[in-house]
Amino acid sequence: MLHTKVQATEEQIAYYQENGFVQIDNVLSPEELEELRNCLNETMGHTGGNSLQTDASGGAYYKVLNQRVNTWRDHGGMARFVLGDRFADLGKQLTGFAGVRLFHDHALFKMPGDSKPTPWHQDRPYWPMSVDESRPLHGFSIWIALDDVDEHNGCMMFVPKSQRIRNLKSVDLVTPEDIFAQQGASDMDRNTAVIVRMKAGSCTFHDGMTFHYAHSNHTDQPRRALAIIYFEDGTQFSGADHAVTKDQGLVAGERLAGPLFPKLA
Repeated sequence: MLHTKVQATEEQIAYYQENGFVQIDNVLSPEELEELRNCLNETMGHTGGNSLQTDASGGAYYKVLNQRVNTWRDHGGMARFVLGDRFADLGKQLTGFAGVRLFHDHALFKMPGDSKPTPWHQDRPYWPMSVDESRPLHGFSIWIALDDVDEHNGCMMFVPKSQRIRNLKSVDLVTPEDIFAQQGASDMDRNTAVIVRMKAGSCTFHDGMTFHYAHSNHTDQPRRALAIIYFEDGTQFSGADHAVTKDQGLVAGERLAGPLFPKLA
């Protein structure tokens, strides 16, 4: 069933191209949603392996995000979702890229209790991808809601058209600065942000440059999501430090490719 492709509408493609994000509902069936929840819960309880837990319970980052990176490398069920072509093909339709490769997945739980918001940021500054000034947009993400999400448990917000802003610094998600105060971001208005409430099984796609934010979780249950980062086939490695590319023998200027970054669409 995961090989059943979804056709984006002309309106969704145009909205994504104009605003740098789009919501697509019911990307998973109820049966697929339940299967993914079970796989993700098993993955988050796993220790060791090839995936990466970015912080431990009680840590400052954990209060923002309980995150596990590259779950597909440890769990066959997760691999079925992450390596399937449905999500990558949808992203290919939205971006217009000729080919799409996987960078990494990450399970994103906002834990109940002392939850912190994920501050406004762009994703692209964290990624070790060289920028081609003739076409600097290489990466994008899908964010799949495994629970109904709204302002009470950690739904996302996006600033339309902010994907056009370049050359900003990465933001520390634990002790952040205000991205809107950075030089070059003065034209962006946080008051134009779109609150994206979704039912479980729906998703958003967003460009790596799009400003986004996630509310804190004020409920008594974890807010569960699966995000997958993709990039345009042909993108080069910048040489910058990143947990996913560390110790992979990559050389700056080479294409990001190979078995850990497979072409999916």
